[in-house]
Amino acid sequence: MTSPGSALVLIGPMGAGKTSIGRRLARALGQTFTDTDKVIAREHGPIPELFARYGEAHFRTIERAAVSGALANGGVVALGGGAILDAETRGDLVQHRVILLTVSPHIVAGRIHGGDRPLLDDADPVDRWRRIYAERRGLYEEVADVTFDTSSGPLARVVADIVAWARTQQDAEEHA
Repeated sequence: MTSPGSALVLIGPMGAGKTSIGRRLARALGQTFTDTDKVIAREHGPIPELFARYGEAHFRTIERAAVSGALANGGVVALGGGAILDAETRGDLVQHRVILLTVSPHIVAGRIHGGDRPLLDDADPVDRWRRIYAERRGLYEEVADVTFDTSSGPLARVVADIVAWARTQQDAEEHA
């Protein structure tokens, strides 16, 4: 069982809407919002440059520290798509309410354009996205308490559904 002060954590593949939904969710719940990718970029520079200069292993070390700090601070936390690759992070998530955001491949195509996603630097970024998601899906599902699909409908509906779920969880914890 999680404590009432624990973080509400958004996980999922690139392009699922973790940042957009996380900001709105935090506002709706009156909580702080932390996007671990933004923390990393602010403290260490652009993520594509970190990948290019130091490699993925170095990035994952930096990411682990950012995730640990964000979870300790609580509120709503959006993790980068690969943060769940770290076993310590997965262990930490047991203490928090974890929401898996999913999105269908045909929808994600319009969301992942641009050069800020180094793992999708590929001739066919959507195919690469599918392979990465397939590799990580089991880990996402292993740590998630609930799943919401962001493929259709307005973000406001997804946020409202998550708020309702979070409040139900909090009420259950307070009455346990």
